[in-house]
Amino acid sequence: MNNPTMENVLNLALDATPEERARSLNLEVGFDAEERTWEVIVKYSGSLKGLEDAGVSVTELLNGYAILMVPESRIDQLARMPEIEYIEKPKRLFFALNRARAASCFLPVQTGTDGLTGKGVLVAVIDSGIDIFHEDFRNEDGTTRILYLDDQISGKTYERREINEILRGENKSGGTGGLSLDTSGHGTAVAGIAAGNGRTSGGLYRGAAYESELIIVRLGIPDSVGFPRTTELMRGMDLAVRKALELGRPMAVNLSFGNTY
Repeated sequence: MNNPTMENVLNLALDATPEERARSLNLEVGFDAEERTWEVIVKYSGSLKGLEDAGVSVTELLNGYAILMVPESRIDQLARMPEIEYIEKPKRLFFALNRARAASCFLPVQTGTDGLTGKGVLVAVIDSGIDIFHEDFRNEDGTTRILYLDDQISGKTYERREINEILRGENKSGGTGGLSLDTSGHGTAVAGIAAGNGRTSGGLYRGAAYESELIIVRLGIPDSVGFPRTTELMRGMDLAVRKALELGRPMAVNLSFGNTY
């Protein structure tokens, strides 16, 4: 089958044998072998009422798109309908973060005996906080990689010793109250990209400076709108720079909060 209304991959899938589809990572996607039906995406104009009356499952989307469940025997008939402008099959999605390091050219500088790992460097993440219990921010012995965590919301700064006490369950004075100190997860995500060591994923999702130590600032929320102001960011940056100067350590800063100012 080689219908110009259908994408090439769908034409290939329809022409392929069951064995060829099974060996492919893509050709079989969207096909229900038991029901002998295809899930397809169509660009259309007009009305699809006739398809629904004929027993085709139709999910209409915005802007002239729809998702159909069509018997395999009726695909060619579908392609000849004047209402149908284009047909394609669904594609399988994959996690993409594990490819980000290669796309960002991190891998060549991370490998070899002189590879850059972030060891000896501080990474400051000024954001929504961090999940202190996440394995990607802990050493092999379970201790934290976080040197300081400044929580502008509670008004408290946690040092490494206090965080380790919380991780061991020895801090009985309230501490973080069992919270991860990142209610949105945004700060944890960007910290993982910048400096996660990949312990949770067996190294698959390791970040850039994976042997660095961390300074974390959980930005405060001073009003009901729910976002910090530039003054909170300035306070956080000032704290991080002062700590780096105090320790005499080089530091990289991640700022993923911003505006169009």
